[in-house]
Amino acid sequence: MRAATPPPVAPAGDHHGLAVVLFAVVVLVTLGITFWAGRRGSAAEDFYAGGRDFTPLQNGFALSGDYLSAASFLGVAGLIALYGYDGVLYSIGFLVAWLVVLMLVAELVRNAGRYTLADVLALRLRRRKVRAAAGGASVVVTLFYLVAQMVGAGSLVALLLGTNSAQARTWTIVAVGGLMIVYVTIGGMRATTWIQIVKAFLLIAGSVVLTVLLVVRFHGDVAELMRQAAQHSGAGQRYLEPGLKYGKSFTSRLDFFSLGLALVLGTAGLPHILSRFYTVPTARAARRSTMWAIGLVGGFYLMAIALGLGATALIGSAEVRHANSAGNTAVPLLALVLGGGNGSTGGVVLFALISAIAFATILAVVAGLTLASSAAFAHDIWAGAWRGRPRGSRGGRGARGGRGLRGRRAVVPASRRSRGEADARAATGAGADSAPAAAERDEVLVARIAAVGIGAVAIVLSLFAQQLNVAFLVGLAFAVAASANLPVLLYSLFWRRFTARGAVWSVYGGLIPAVVLVTFSPVVSGTKVALFPGMDFHWFPLENPGIVSIPLGFLAGWIGTLTSPEPADPDRYAELEVRALTGAGAV
Repeated sequence: MRAATPPPVAPAGDHHGLAVVLFAVVVLVTLGITFWAGRRGSAAEDFYAGGRDFTPLQNGFALSGDYLSAASFLGVAGLIALYGYDGVLYSIGFLVAWLVVLMLVAELVRNAGRYTLADVLALRLRRRKVRAAAGGASVVVTLFYLVAQMVGAGSLVALLLGTNSAQARTWTIVAVGGLMIVYVTIGGMRATTWIQIVKAFLLIAGSVVLTVLLVVRFHGDVAELMRQAAQHSGAGQRYLEPGLKYGKSFTSRLDFFSLGLALVLGTAGLPHILSRFYTVPTARAARRSTMWAIGLVGGFYLMAIALGLGATALIGSAEVRHANSAGNTAVPLLALVLGGGNGSTGGVVLFALISAIAFATILAVVAGLTLASSAAFAHDIWAGAWRGRPRGSRGGRGARGGRGLRGRRAVVPASRRSRGEADARAATGAGADSAPAAAERDEVLVARIAAVGIGAVAIVLSLFAQQLNVAFLVGLAFAVAASANLPVLLYSLFWRRFTARGAVWSVYGGLIPAVVLVTFSPVVSGTKVALFPGMDFHWFPLENPGIVSIPLGFLAGWIGTLTSPEPADPDRYAELEVRALTGAGAV
């Protein structure tokens, strides 16, 4: 096949109107879903968990929708277009992470919790400070993730409008932030889930269309596709070999290992993923949801690899980088080329369709993230830690329940199990009938107000991060989740001696180092693509802190438990063990 000449990368100005119309359709449809869902219920269970009546297939699509974010559709393909083999490794890390979720947390979290990660911890560690720590970490993780999605939105709409101006990206970020606030405050989890289902279907369908067109373009010859990609990458054969981005030095290779560790372990600690397991009625449904998500996510990433190679082969790495320095617009540009090129009706239509799907992707994910962070603030920090829970939820020795549970006994006498379950349900906020309806309404109101505040903070942070690759930004979110949330979750589920002090130390022992190391890394200062390119105060050499902060999170939890003045309560761990494994007493 004759070498292709990279075409122009901006759509013709006469056709901008079509893409804008499709964007408007996406916004109107998602708003329609939001108002429809918002009328169906306003109780806490509806707002946080969508009424728990979604099927495994529906929740599997919603899970994949939450996971297949702008980082997947825009960032991963862009990294492959720019760095070839090293970019492919991103997609592998994202996919392998789901095996950890399936094997370790899906069913157990669904059985042991109610709305959030802190609910799982509170079942055996009934302390306000534990809820506060877990809730705060969840807010930080979701903020990192939110910034990535909104940066992707700015890049996409700027390209759509045929401009690379900072003003266009800024107004796009503000608009997306406003929309996500509307989705959450009005529709809650039910609206967010249906938006994710629709978005996941469109995203996978759009990827299939592009992949088929790409395969037809190269007559099914994958080897030729790879040769063309290497030829137009500017790096030759090195594009198809490891090391183009992470193989230049020992530091860069260590950085890649740190990134991979964060990607594989971080998914099991992402608040918006964990909250998805509460939207189905049973633990079995949660596991089946995860299996559906693995299939959908795996198929998508295979297509993302092909699309990244196709962007390099048909456009060229230099042109992709010229359109967006981080490569975030590679897929829409590829759609323009596959549809017929710049100026053709087919090219602009396909470009507009793919851009609209990417925009829907961003809107759906930011809604899910905002909901998770507002739930963490209202349910864990405000209601659980600051205001306090109903009687029986507080720490102290007097809150012990289930005294018939000793050691590792797997069977609990019914008369005693009922007392333990009642105490456990109070600890997690379960049993809404026992709580005043007014208190529940107040909590939902606080969650809606928190969504506004968190949205505003995310907008401000996104304005400073517009030049960073969205997949890389998500990698930072994964690092914080793996450092702060995963250690405390695994310790709580599987370590009998784990204490409240260990939980608090584990959360802060992973969260604080992760944030500090990112602050003093090349991500923030010292390079041309840093948040503050004109300054240099970095001393940590790696871009991803996972290799340091994740072990610190586990170590802090271990030390905190060993030095705790109050030993672990075996009764409460037995309650958690029975409930997590059998579902007895689960909401």
